[in-house]
Amino acid sequence: MCDLTDSKNQAPSGEEARFSELLEDSTEDLYEHAPCGFLSTLLDGRIAKANATLLNWLGYERGDLVGRMSFSDLLTVGGRLYHETHFAPLLRMQGEVSGIALELRAADGSYLPVMVTSTVKTGSDGQPLLIRTTLFDARDRRAYETELLRARQEADRESDRLKILNTTLQKTLLPPALANVPGLDVAAHYHIASVDEVGGDFYDLFPLAAGTWGLFLGDVCGKGAAAAAVTSLARYTLRAAAVYNPDPAAVLANLNSVLNHEYQGTDPRFCTVLFGLLTPDTDRGGFRITLASGGHPPALLMRAVGTADFLPTPGGQLIGVLPNAHIATTTVHLAPGDTLLLHTDGLTEAHTTAAGGDDRYGDDALLDFGRQLAPTTASDTIGAVRDLLHAFGTGVDDDTAVLAVHVPRPLSEEQQ
Repeated sequence: MCDLTDSKNQAPSGEEARFSELLEDSTEDLYEHAPCGFLSTLLDGRIAKANATLLNWLGYERGDLVGRMSFSDLLTVGGRLYHETHFAPLLRMQGEVSGIALELRAADGSYLPVMVTSTVKTGSDGQPLLIRTTLFDARDRRAYETELLRARQEADRESDRLKILNTTLQKTLLPPALANVPGLDVAAHYHIASVDEVGGDFYDLFPLAAGTWGLFLGDVCGKGAAAAAVTSLARYTLRAAAVYNPDPAAVLANLNSVLNHEYQGTDPRFCTVLFGLLTPDTDRGGFRITLASGGHPPALLMRAVGTADFLPTPGGQLIGVLPNAHIATTTVHLAPGDTLLLHTDGLTEAHTTAAGGDDRYGDDALLDFGRQLAPTTASDTIGAVRDLLHAFGTGVDDDTAVLAVHVPRPLSEEQQ
């Protein structure tokens, strides 16, 4: 029969022995060598006790501090001012203040960032006796915050550089100046919804053969560098195609072939475009304009008699989607006093309130807008549109391009 030894009399295991040693660790040693600084001060601030951890951090001997210096003597000038005006009064009122960031001045003149928590110890009668303060070394935290601030400043600088780059790129996609067409007033405006991204709207007016001019206004799907590349390609393709064959339907068919060929596959790119051919009407005066539409919102025609209506080009398909897109055309006479406004959908899809939602401006509102303006001029029309976009504020979440052409009345009629 085996002898069973009482488990209570067994020798303790190695783990139990180490745990026992921890329990026997002196309270004084825990205080002196804690991973944080401990400081006890009298109510007037004089230091009564400081642990070895704090002394080592600051490079002081115990006799240098105890009974000789106050807590505020260890602070920087700014920290001392904060202690006197905020920290100490709040401590007196609440009995505790925690998580305050201060800087201590070490014996060698260097500075030590710390997080400070202080509590007031009271006697049995509730009267305050002394102040106990715990201090945590915040050098790593300060370094982290400094690095975080540096990274944030660098990100801000990078954002500023990107905005400048986007603005510069946007300008290169627009004509520096519109062509001067005898007998025609022209005005245009480009509204940037966000400087953080390059938009895909574009427009131009340029001379072709003697006595004819081409104009176009379009909107590329998407934003950013990819949209900018398509915008540049579309703009120069339209100009080149118009020189080769100025027929508006042929010009857009040419652009459709180029985009459909270049952007096939997983990342198709397309746009909506209006292309117009302007020709002086020698018989009736004014101009004749033939417009071809590739899925673009119709132009707004404001007559000299005070009426306004959209100039429909039904059936025009998006440019770049299908190999053989259907191109719709229409021809209209611009009499003296008439104004034609071309726009991208950033205008009609703008939110009328900052709250967003379904409160889009819409085609009906734009038509009413034109009827209130008519009769008008190109510059007055663009000025009114700019004011309208400004009134929408952040409700304009897409870039907007507008181009207006106006046939002035004879000077004799304008003076009547």
